[in-house]
Amino acid sequence: MQTGPNVSTLIDGWLEAGRGSDTALITADDEAWSADKLHAAVCNVAARLTDAGIRREDRLMLVLDDTPAFPAVFLGAIRIGAIPVPVNFLARPDDFGYFLDDSYAIAAVVDHVFLESVGPQIASRPDVRLIVANGSAPDDATSLDEWMTSDVGDVSPVTTHPDDMAFWLYSSGSTGLPKGVVHRHADVAATCTAYAESVLGISQSDVVFSSTKMFHAYGLGNSLSFPLWTGATSVYLTGRPTPDRLLERIDSHRPSVLFTVPALYNAMLADPRFDKTDWSVVRIAVSAAEPLPPEIWRQFLNRTGLEILDGIGSTELLHIYCSNREDSVKPGTTGVPVDDYSLEIRDVDGELCETNEAGEMWVKGPSALSAYWHQLDRTRDKIRGDWFLSGDRYRKDADGFYTYMGRVDDMMKVGGLWVSPIEIENRLMEHEAIQEAAVVVVEIDHRSRIKATVILTEGHEAGEELTSELQKWCKAALQRYEFPHVVEVVEDFPRTATGKIQRFRLRD
Repeated sequence: MQTGPNVSTLIDGWLEAGRGSDTALITADDEAWSADKLHAAVCNVAARLTDAGIRREDRLMLVLDDTPAFPAVFLGAIRIGAIPVPVNFLARPDDFGYFLDDSYAIAAVVDHVFLESVGPQIASRPDVRLIVANGSAPDDATSLDEWMTSDVGDVSPVTTHPDDMAFWLYSSGSTGLPKGVVHRHADVAATCTAYAESVLGISQSDVVFSSTKMFHAYGLGNSLSFPLWTGATSVYLTGRPTPDRLLERIDSHRPSVLFTVPALYNAMLADPRFDKTDWSVVRIAVSAAEPLPPEIWRQFLNRTGLEILDGIGSTELLHIYCSNREDSVKPGTTGVPVDDYSLEIRDVDGELCETNEAGEMWVKGPSALSAYWHQLDRTRDKIRGDWFLSGDRYRKDADGFYTYMGRVDDMMKVGGLWVSPIEIENRLMEHEAIQEAAVVVVEIDHRSRIKATVILTEGHEAGEELTSELQKWCKAALQRYEFPHVVEVVEDFPRTATGKIQRFRLRD
């Protein structure tokens, strides 16, 4: 539990509760870190950052995988009032330069394995200090490993206001350059109480495991703020979260709460080890980052007995604000608003939509961003009073459940009619030949046409016969115009670091 306005006191709550010797996290190498050890590392980093001249509101770029270095630096920086800025370690080299310049970062903490891509960007900016984690540091750099093992004793957190900047996260740059999303100290507690406690019921008896990395808002809550707030143990995994590695982690560490994304649920279902995995230890399985197709939900339920809780969150709201709940799940929907959050569906004129009428989802809640850094016009466009315009197109049914219809800018107009790609994707995935599907609109002979890119299940082959069969399959259940004119078969999709399909790349 956080013991004060400063987010870094998330770890102090363990010590004040007499739980210093309890396991706070388990590394990818299966080393157990007690709360005492993590608290010491946080204080050590805080002290050394101060010695290095890092001051309140100075920015530090974090290029880190999920190791103890992440919480040590993230919380250590916040403890002295500095601003950690975690970024995607799979970003392009030029993006790291953009992050440094846009945030005015004066230091960068980089995992040794990422130096090849990040190092040149830092070298070309002599005013940026390089701090290397999890490996040897070059002569002109500082070793975080040495900082974390120094013994400086307790470092008290600086006094902070709940509305002070605490950290930034950069949102996806699929529609332009990534946007710096500014979050306050108060935002973390809001997500922990409204979702981790009220929806998931996470407690100190839980073991949580997330495939999504901590540089992402979803992963930051899953692996850092939620377990530290509730007293649960977090299981880490470095490197690529492949289905076989996830299944091995589930078997070996028996998490009670599992966080992942639809693409990885689907990939695990297709893995031959899936049915050999002991799913009885998992009490809650959570999905976010993109909508969960009903067919994946049904297959997972039939083979594990678990109802996946699908939800939607965003970098701007920090975590999930609309979710299905235990014993109240409607497959194919994103559920209902979580406590303390309000949702409205509005049309292009900002007027409220009727029941089952599609429009843009507006969100109001206590964890909303303060601003987009250096993007005043976008801030004004997306924040209207207390409301944030999500950019997601939804409809609300008579039972109060919300169904995702696609991004506002992903809606397809074909033959003068609006088409939701999600409805076609979900229908395609109900066909035995389709493992995964993504639908976009393309121009063919100067006409808008629906293109389905699909991954086939084993034993099925691409061809005109399959295309015709899939077209008939869609027409049998959807509107007459909701079917793919073109079907392309691929081995895999272009994806983001969280596994989300990059649909814009499928239009090429």
